[in-house]
Amino acid sequence: MSRPSNHEFQQWWNKQRETNPEVLLLKKPDETANGFLSLEIRTPTAESTVEKERTRSARQLSWVCLLKFQQIAGSLAWVTNGVVLLLRTANRRIASPNSPADSSTSRLYRAIKVFLALVLLLLGFELLAYFQGWHFSPPSVGSAAVLGFVERVYAHWLDIRANYLAPPLQSLTNLCIVLFLIQSVDRLILMFGCFWIKFRKLKPKAAMEYGDSPPMDEEGNENVEDYPMVLVQIPMCNEREVYQQSIAAVCVQDWPRQRMLVQVLDDSDELDVQMLIKAEVQKWQQRDYEFVAIFDADFQPGPDFLKKTIPHFKGNDDIALVQTRWSFVNKDENLLTRLQNINLSFHFEVEQQVNGVFLNFFGFNGTAGVWRIKALEDCGGWLERTTVEDMDVAVRAHLCGWKFIYLDDVKCLCELPESYEAYKKQQHRWHSGPMQLFRLCFVDVIRSKVSLAKKVNLIFLFFLLRKLILPFYSFTLFCIILPLTMFLPEAQLPAWVVCYVPGVMSILNILPAPRSFPFIVPFLLFENTMSVTKFNAMISGLFRFGSSYEWIVTKKSGRSSETDLVAFEKESGPLVRSNSLYRSSSESGIDELSKLEVSKKSVKSKKNRLYRKELALAFILLTASLRSLLSAQGIHFYFLLFQGITFLVVGLDLIGEQVKGSSQLKQPIVLLARVL
Repeated sequence: MSRPSNHEFQQWWNKQRETNPEVLLLKKPDETANGFLSLEIRTPTAESTVEKERTRSARQLSWVCLLKFQQIAGSLAWVTNGVVLLLRTANRRIASPNSPADSSTSRLYRAIKVFLALVLLLLGFELLAYFQGWHFSPPSVGSAAVLGFVERVYAHWLDIRANYLAPPLQSLTNLCIVLFLIQSVDRLILMFGCFWIKFRKLKPKAAMEYGDSPPMDEEGNENVEDYPMVLVQIPMCNEREVYQQSIAAVCVQDWPRQRMLVQVLDDSDELDVQMLIKAEVQKWQQRDYEFVAIFDADFQPGPDFLKKTIPHFKGNDDIALVQTRWSFVNKDENLLTRLQNINLSFHFEVEQQVNGVFLNFFGFNGTAGVWRIKALEDCGGWLERTTVEDMDVAVRAHLCGWKFIYLDDVKCLCELPESYEAYKKQQHRWHSGPMQLFRLCFVDVIRSKVSLAKKVNLIFLFFLLRKLILPFYSFTLFCIILPLTMFLPEAQLPAWVVCYVPGVMSILNILPAPRSFPFIVPFLLFENTMSVTKFNAMISGLFRFGSSYEWIVTKKSGRSSETDLVAFEKESGPLVRSNSLYRSSSESGIDELSKLEVSKKSVKSKKNRLYRKELALAFILLTASLRSLLSAQGIHFYFLLFQGITFLVVGLDLIGEQVKGSSQLKQPIVLLARVL
């Protein structure tokens, strides 16, 4: 019995042949075949597979490009929004009639204005030449071709800048590069010295230590003869924000009260501040001294400060000064304080420590140090001939043969200026004073009986290289020469001078404060921005201009409060014990310090300023960055662009402390910080 035909299979087979003829191919039986159907299965060809992969890859690539384009568009919109907000803020600031402005009558500002007008004129001329094609085929004065009037002027300009302007500019550039390299070598040597100190664990060692328990005589009474007489001085001038905790911090020193005298040197001219300080002194008042400890009004020494510093004088009769390190309670308050912390961390961790270990000399920081009174008397005492009387007395003591000790592990709390106005005035005083002192003591250094090596260190390293050459080349090289080389391309400033060496130096500067590494680029740009202030101060002090003797007390905000001090003491060691040897006349001890009633501070609305020199230099650098685009100088363009933006931000007073309640001012700062 024959099997019935399967019509369902036949229908399925026919459908498969119709829909996919390439996969299934039914061959006809030939004559020699045995009657069976042969079935050949074919796979897709390699060409079709490659074509599909190419199609898929092209589609994926297009999606990736679209995504990248969207990201770029978003970034551009974000940056544009920040720039627009920044320009709006600048417009409001300039148009505001109540905005106090920086002095516009200084010699340096007038010179910068002339320079700005010159670069704007040159930029217009270069743009005209670029669109005329003269950059690619410059006209020549001796050419046989007929030149138009403007083309002839441009040809003469090319001849003048190549033969007369570029050579002296190149010579000045080479000089600044040499000074830059010398200063960089000095930084490297200081860093190697610091590494050696850390590697060998070199540190000053005291001949004795004071214990936690008071010494007793044979009869069981307290013996305080081992504690020398110490005079503690607190100079003040209208220190409304910090007077209370400063006096309290000194009065709770872990030192016998009969062996310590506290002097508050008040120069306040505000009557209410005088009354407040007088009342605070009466609150802590107590009944010839060998040492004097000095603290500025915002400095908060720990209760064991004297116990950690005085022992270093024992057995070392030639030691005049023991300087301790500053520790900042507001180093993370804003971008300005973070950048200051980087700079001062390098100063204390590297400069002061290396000079103290290997040279036994460094500049007294004016506070948080202990002097031997005999050394002060030997060198002539305090003189009012400069605005850096602390550095003055240190140099004179060094010339008299006295030695200094720096303690990096003993820290004294203080605060950093939180506004650019206060920081600018502080830096002006710090950089004009050394030049005043250099004029006054140069002959004394030459005639002194110290060794030749000490004379070279004082004159070349201490004064010339670190106080004069550093601000000179920094301002001249990056704010004057670099923009000029864009308009005088015959004089060249190598890329390694603009980018690589400053980058390496910035990394070295930031090593003592490794947590600040994300701020390395803003630090580099801000230090170049501050060069105009430091250069102006250096010139003022060197040539005795009027502003060099200006003394303005750095504004305090009261960040180093009682709470900060108590927290610091809990971390650094045991609190003051309730023993009469360790207490001052007040019986409250350290516990009262945390309960002191904070006086109500009068809140004054701060008005942002306009700093004209910084603004003028911002436009100079931005103009030079546009000129660098015509020459396709990548590194120079980016450096000029970001440096110009930094000058603009600083010139508009958009760094540090901001106007209270002005949230719109903070938006461009946040955006600009992200860009930088």
